[in-house]
Amino acid sequence: MTSTSRVIYSDPDILGGTPVFVGTRVPIKTLLDYLKAGDSLDEFLDHFPSVSRQQAIATLELAKEMLTVYANSA
Repeated sequence: MTSTSRVIYSDPDILGGTPVFVGTRVPIKTLLDYLKAGDSLDEFLDHFPSVSRQQAIATLELAKEMLTVYANSA
């Protein structure tokens, strides 16, 4: 598993602390918004070339893990 410190970054001086992909100013929420709208991962990556495929996949895997833990604790 990739640690969140390698995939997601939050700093009050970058977009007011909005979680972004490391090394970019692209909010994580943007990826989720694209997928929610029915757009493909490839379309997101085409529009945001500063985000690597590996970063996007690792973020989705992290979200899946977090949701699974949350669901199992409820």
